[in-house]
Amino acid sequence: MAKAFAYESSDIDWCEDNYKYSEHVVEYFNTMSSFFFFIISPVMLYLLHPYAKERNLAIHLVWILMIFVGLFSAYFHMTLSFVGQMLDELSIMWVLAVGYSMWFPRKLFPSFIKDRTTFSKLVFTITVITSVSSFVKPTVNAYVLNCFGLHLLYTLAVEMRYCTDQKVLRLAKLSVALWVLAITCWISDRFSCSFWQQLNFCYLHGIWHILIVMAVAHATTLIAYLDANNEIPYSLPGLQYWPSDKWTIGLPHIVLKGTPKTRKQC
Repeated sequence: MAKAFAYESSDIDWCEDNYKYSEHVVEYFNTMSSFFFFIISPVMLYLLHPYAKERNLAIHLVWILMIFVGLFSAYFHMTLSFVGQMLDELSIMWVLAVGYSMWFPRKLFPSFIKDRTTFSKLVFTITVITSVSSFVKPTVNAYVLNCFGLHLLYTLAVEMRYCTDQKVLRLAKLSVALWVLAITCWISDRFSCSFWQQLNFCYLHGIWHILIVMAVAHATTLIAYLDANNEIPYSLPGLQYWPSDKWTIGLPHIVLKGTPKTRKQC
């Protein structure tokens, strides 16, 4: 057990030079860039609160868990320990699982599932089994995360087929662009390290951290907007950007233009 917590006990070692800036931090830039999660997550919690309050406060779990993703990512890159790797990967898996439970469209549920509660229990069960299995065979994490990501892209494509709102389409294109840039940085750092070492630029994984947080901020807002149109259409959801809607760069969020309406519990 002690070995699992030991520095560099993970099989993964990213391209950044180890112990370059501190004898206590293995990958300094990768560690510091993880704190970008702590900057964006509280802002997104605040911006999405009106929507979450009307729809379901449990939606806040997505960005609360993103704070833990940042925490575990910083710990992993600081130590490159096996435990750090597992915490990093599993926290990402649980963010995706919560997002699935909250936002997956009802009309796309399997035929044997009749309500969101049952669907959420199924997602929870699969995620628990996968989490436990990953300690036996850690390589399963990468496959599960990729399957989650690809299926989410497919679901978004299905939902966006009939969308004509230019602001929503722009958000979708920007979400995909940020995701592609982030994935490109991740793959390039992982598999083209020697090339970047020759250029003395080994920071692509740290850039991935920044880009993926921005991609998640845009994608979750897009998904939440589509969800609001399906689940609480009376709220007349719209899109705006923070800190100014006139800026071309900012954090997207939902505004509810309709009259608030409390859902009756039967």
